[in-house]
Amino acid sequence: MYTAVLVAAVVGGGVLLLVRRLFPQKKAVKLLRYPSRTMNGKTVIVTGANSGIGKAVAGELLKLHARVIMACRDLHSAEEAAQDIKKQAGQEQGEVVIKHLDLASLTSVRKFCKEINEEEPKIDVLINNAGIYQCPYTKTEDGFEMQFGVNHLGHFLLTHLLLDLLKISAPSRIVVVSSKLYKYGQINFDDLNSESNYDKASCYSQSKLANLLFTLELARRLEGTGVTVNALTPGIVRTRLGRHVQIPLLAKPLFSLASMVFFKSPLEGAQTPLYLACSPEVEGVSGKCFADCKEEELLPKATDGQAAKKLWDISRRMVGLDK
Repeated sequence: MYTAVLVAAVVGGGVLLLVRRLFPQKKAVKLLRYPSRTMNGKTVIVTGANSGIGKAVAGELLKLHARVIMACRDLHSAEEAAQDIKKQAGQEQGEVVIKHLDLASLTSVRKFCKEINEEEPKIDVLINNAGIYQCPYTKTEDGFEMQFGVNHLGHFLLTHLLLDLLKISAPSRIVVVSSKLYKYGQINFDDLNSESNYDKASCYSQSKLANLLFTLELARRLEGTGVTVNALTPGIVRTRLGRHVQIPLLAKPLFSLASMVFFKSPLEGAQTPLYLACSPEVEGVSGKCFADCKEEELLPKATDGQAAKKLWDISRRMVGLDK
């Protein structure tokens, strides 16, 4: 018994020290306040809206009277999330619509977009939020490495198939959720599916760098259309995104405590995507990246126009847009 307690203390202390070194101080996050009907009459699609940042953004948009389309893979979880955010939104609120969307299936993406284009007269905001983090090596339905397939290619096709409706709806906005971990990524153009070598952390970083390069090239192509696109890095947020990360059993209680102290809540993490979706301050702003509701300076590899165009062209072929 004594040995187990000692091991737990040592392992837990190590985890706590690591967390403190990586995230030394959680800054206070100021929650945004907009007039209650700011998004009245506006339709917003949020991918991955059943949990974490996506659910928090959907809830805040609902309070602002938006028509929120929750695009989710797990419909049961989406139904529960919808009931929860409607209960929290109060009597005066917008509308919630739940749609099935599996970003690991290009067939599902095409089906979702077909329904949206047929049923919705406009889209004011598309928030590409859903993602997967450091999963074991698996492939999507279409044979893509899972993290690259979901985090980049799924949203790449989704956005393309909704562009005509977004242009008709202009001024409209596209919001792309990336991560500061893009800094550790490289686009391996010779092996985008990581078949020769798979490192789950590197592959996640590659997918988040791809998000930024996609934003850069899309903004260039959308100039003059009235559709803007911006990315964001939300910081470290307490969500289910890290469910594939293995933490020693004895260290889990201390890690949970540390996450409460050092990580943002989902609502805090939702502030920047909410800002990019709603704020008049970013009207007309495009091709930028934001953190804590302020423009963020990116590393050169995330602003490389040649790499962005090359990734764009390859991605189009991978998702079948050039057939």
